[in-house]
Amino acid sequence: MFSWLVILYPVNKVISIPVLQADTRIVAQLNRNTQDIEKLYCPSPVLSRLQRHRVISGETVVSIAQRYNLIPETLISLNPNLQKGIVSAGQEILIPPFNGIRLEVSRGTTWKDLEAAYSIRADVLFEINGCQKQPKVVFIPGIKWSSLRNSQRDVYMQLMSYPLPSVTKIELDYGWQINPADGQRFFHSGIDLLTPIATSVLAVESGVVVYAGLDKNYGNLVIINHESKRQTRYAQLSEIQVEIGQLVKTGDVLGTTGMTGKPDAKLPHLHFEVRYELSVGWVAQDPTSHLSSTVINRIKKKH
Repeated sequence: MFSWLVILYPVNKVISIPVLQADTRIVAQLNRNTQDIEKLYCPSPVLSRLQRHRVISGETVVSIAQRYNLIPETLISLNPNLQKGIVSAGQEILIPPFNGIRLEVSRGTTWKDLEAAYSIRADVLFEINGCQKQPKVVFIPGIKWSSLRNSQRDVYMQLMSYPLPSVTKIELDYGWQINPADGQRFFHSGIDLLTPIATSVLAVESGVVVYAGLDKNYGNLVIINHESKRQTRYAQLSEIQVEIGQLVKTGDVLGTTGMTGKPDAKLPHLHFEVRYELSVGWVAQDPTSHLSSTVINRIKKKH
């Protein structure tokens, strides 16, 4: 729609210039078109597309999961009332479109942070969660996140081995941390165990050395693959004493501690990680949940 702007010049000439004004109907249509495009490229969040299933007599968590092509652990993680794995007729449970877990994230968490924590591409997480810029509750696709942690804890509670000759203090814990240098939050994928430089680093379990060399961030790094898709990593070493392909036993010396790479803790330490192989790759776990109760109690006394 046009109106006319009249400009008077000193020479008494009048010039009329057409001015384009916004038509509210056109703007509204453009907004609707923009929203349609956003919906096309940003589907509604997975957590807004949950189905509700009412349990009938004879159904079990397993049979319901099979009906929706899910694993039982997905239903259990999404429905707190299923923690015991038992359902009753008339009970209503939530069903996601695919396997995964519901996760509450703290303020300031980015999709890159979640990518680092769960080894799933940030753009994938961004899209399946409705392109939220500041997520608060998200859906992480995958299998057995919660139950895997619990079952692995049961396995590791039987181990008495430790990556150092003696139990020491944890300088930096596993999980979200604040970088004292810049105040930024970051995900720490292991634990930093305080120990003097040149302390012997020991294999916590028998396995095969799949990496032994220098990494930009980890520094001198040794990675061992164990049975049951389990992996341990020993980083920031000053010296490596094993080779790729070498078979090691529990307690074998892998190298000595140092401060190579880009350590997060300022004091000399061993950076130690425990990971499990899932469909999305090697996913970091909290190493303290894999140590024996005896070791954990000793660590707590040192704090």
